[in-house]
Amino acid sequence: MLKKVLIANRGEIALRVLRACREMGIATVAVHSEADKDSLHVKLADESVCIGPAPSPQSYLNIPALIAAAEVTGANAIHPGYGFLAENDRFADQVEESGFVFIGPRAETIRLMGDKVSAKHAMIAAGVPCVPGSEGALPDDDKEILKIADQVGFPVIIKASGGGGGRGMRVVEKKEDLLKSVEMTKTEAGAAFGNPMVYMERYLQKPRHVEIQVLADKHGNAIYLGERDCSMQRRHQKVIEEAPAPGITQAEREKIGTACIEACKRIGYRGAGTFEFLYEDGEFFFIEMNTRVQVEHPVTEMVTGVDIIEQQLRIAGGLGLDIQQEDVVCKGHAIECRINAEDPTTFMPSPGKIEHFYAPGGAGIRLDSHIYQGYSIPPYYDSMIAKLIAHGKDRETSIARMKQALEEMILTGIKTNIPLHKDLILEDKNFTKQAMDIHYLEKHLLKQVEGHEDKA
Repeated sequence: MLKKVLIANRGEIALRVLRACREMGIATVAVHSEADKDSLHVKLADESVCIGPAPSPQSYLNIPALIAAAEVTGANAIHPGYGFLAENDRFADQVEESGFVFIGPRAETIRLMGDKVSAKHAMIAAGVPCVPGSEGALPDDDKEILKIADQVGFPVIIKASGGGGGRGMRVVEKKEDLLKSVEMTKTEAGAAFGNPMVYMERYLQKPRHVEIQVLADKHGNAIYLGERDCSMQRRHQKVIEEAPAPGITQAEREKIGTACIEACKRIGYRGAGTFEFLYEDGEFFFIEMNTRVQVEHPVTEMVTGVDIIEQQLRIAGGLGLDIQQEDVVCKGHAIECRINAEDPTTFMPSPGKIEHFYAPGGAGIRLDSHIYQGYSIPPYYDSMIAKLIAHGKDRETSIARMKQALEEMILTGIKTNIPLHKDLILEDKNFTKQAMDIHYLEKHLLKQVEGHEDKA
């Protein structure tokens, strides 16, 4: 079993991992930059180590510094959190080669699923439904590219094989724009990801973003924990998530969940992971697999009662899963709002000192956050400062509890996106009635807000 875990991340996820470790009797080591020494996970960890200056490449993404910190503190495992390093095969390799347990999938699995073309091939082989598109990377032959596009049908989307996080993609509406768009995406992909290969998929018109949470151990056991809807997005970044996904039938859930489990077994998956799908007209289409724990995992925990981080630690420690598929029962509904330190209309980051802070409470309310009154949010990292989760007997109840929690939450000294959640999204009759597609927030709701036009 794991004895001491170094947490190679910051913010609320570092705190989340720390809490799970404490519950399991595992000692913790917090790493931090020069700007992060007052972060809550640093104060609460058994040990802490400064690994470098504020910029991420010199601290949180500095692999030699992280491994050195594990060595000097006597840690026997490293948890990458759910940032960049969680899906970095080189980091996974170096951790294992240095004699530590990497709390995540094997490096070869990260490589397989990190390349969108090889991931798609693996999913097709496992019977997981995929978006119609090219069988692999697009060829250099212009005539062949045009032929493929005709078969797929316009509009199409060109995606970087090595991309992720909503980057490295371009929608093409008309045939005459196709070849130029392919070349531009290739150039951008090569510069951004070191891999110029791109592929083509049909661009679905009004899909929802639905995810399947999975857990798998090295003994060949694998389960799914139902699904989440993450369709409320801005610039491909999720704003609100909920579980279970509204409108998904039990038959649909079991069919897609079983396919994901089969895929896990075929690729020898280990740890926690997420299959991301576009869902339209009752059909699921695979887009990518995230080989890590995700920001929105608490909504799944709230409806299933399964501690995903605990299971991840058990798997990494060689104990394996202690739950079976028949043990997984979804109860009620959960919704999560991402709270960001940013202007709610322009989305400009708003770092600074928190003057007053009151955390909401009440039945079914959970707040995952590393902030506290007097804490100064540094300007060097992403703007997310908290996740507010509400759980109730049904979707209507969870939304009502969320609205009350947002009313209670006091956060002064900085700007936050709480008004976006409270006054816009959760007051929208369409959203409260049913789940909307991935374009709804940007193309409809935000059009009501003056100054939203991409000033961030």
